[in-house]
Amino acid sequence: MMKFLVMMIFLIPMCFMNNMFWMVQMMLFTLMFLFMSLGMSLNLFCNLSYMMSCDIMSYGLILLSMWISILMIMASENLYKLNFHLSFFLFNIIFLLIMLFLTFSVMNMFMFYLFFEGSLIPTLLLIIGWGYQPERIQAGMYLLFYTLFFSLPLLMGIFYIFNEVHIMMMYFLKFFNMNMYMLYFSMIMAFLVKMPMYFVHLWLPKAHVEAPVSGSMILAGIMLKLGGYGLLRLMIFLQEINLKLNYLSIIVSLIGGFYISLKCFCQVDIKSLIAYSSVAHMSIVISGIMIMNYWGFIGSYVLMIGHGLCSSGMFCLANINYERLHSRSLYINKGMMNFMPSMSLWWFLLLSSNMAAPPSLNLLGEISLINSLMSWSWFSMLMLMLISFFSAGYSLYLYSFVQHGKYHSGVYSYYTGVSREYLMLILHWLPLNILVLKIDYSMIWF
Repeated sequence: MMKFLVMMIFLIPMCFMNNMFWMVQMMLFTLMFLFMSLGMSLNLFCNLSYMMSCDIMSYGLILLSMWISILMIMASENLYKLNFHLSFFLFNIIFLLIMLFLTFSVMNMFMFYLFFEGSLIPTLLLIIGWGYQPERIQAGMYLLFYTLFFSLPLLMGIFYIFNEVHIMMMYFLKFFNMNMYMLYFSMIMAFLVKMPMYFVHLWLPKAHVEAPVSGSMILAGIMLKLGGYGLLRLMIFLQEINLKLNYLSIIVSLIGGFYISLKCFCQVDIKSLIAYSSVAHMSIVISGIMIMNYWGFIGSYVLMIGHGLCSSGMFCLANINYERLHSRSLYINKGMMNFMPSMSLWWFLLLSSNMAAPPSLNLLGEISLINSLMSWSWFSMLMLMLISFFSAGYSLYLYSFVQHGKYHSGVYSYYTGVSREYLMLILHWLPLNILVLKIDYSMIWF
């Protein structure tokens, strides 16, 4: 694991050299393929190096981080054309990737907290530095204060655990059982905000709408998964107390997911709609993790990977339209099928994956999660039916609104998609639908 970290650190000087924009991306591709060829044991921590290791859960999320980082560079060609603080932008992405890599690979709980919070800084810089509207400052503040306010209790909780059991390694904490109310809430709230759970989700739509395309991609693709990863790791030693209190999170998530699905139909901003759909998807993931059964854990893991690719691809599509029309409004982005018929296919493919159509990973994750929630309580069926139905509803609403209808009269000069954009969308869609063939890797890691 250390060798990948060293390679990423040595990529930093390359960011500040002239004409190295695509070279950095190629080096990240190389890094990712090297990481893919790593020997993995399915159910053990392996590839141990200094304080770092990798099990199948970390492995999938690190791969996703690298993949999304590569695609972020590919999506940001506009910055390359304008030469808009390019070196610092690349440095930001590499720094963020290092933080994410370390978050997913360290075994020490305190180090995990450190890098978990550290990944906030480059994200904030992306939003404030390369965002579009003046409101990005407010969005950055929302992101910062929501996350930091709830992460201080997490730090206190980690210190308390160390004081009690004198150990910080996540792997060994499974031998302990912490049955304390205050500890439980202080530990999980930081992750529920990051997911985000309904009631603490307000920072997400703001951050997404104001972020540049790269910021939206990393937020949707990886940052929401940090919360899920933290919960999956923590539930090991909070089992007993979680079984007493999990109904709170599950009820809030399911009812909130349904309400957010309805709210998607009220959106007139494409990015805002996609951001709210992320909250609806993550609500089912939170419920699956909180139930703590086998189906729930694997379902949440698979849906996190699937949603990362799918949501990121949809933000790319929204940005492709934004670069042409300079508007994110659904009323102006109409009748795109007349102008970009090929792009219409990609809208269809990614939105069909978003509504969990086969053969996407989203379908597999949702089936597992529905299984687990049904085993917990029959009453959850009602909310699950509504969430699944409206998930298809707002995806169709977005597709039909953007692709069909009479196009806006202000559209006079236009060009259809370029090969870079199609490649970017293929690289989102292919893993999302091809990984289903090797799903046994993520289904037998317990």
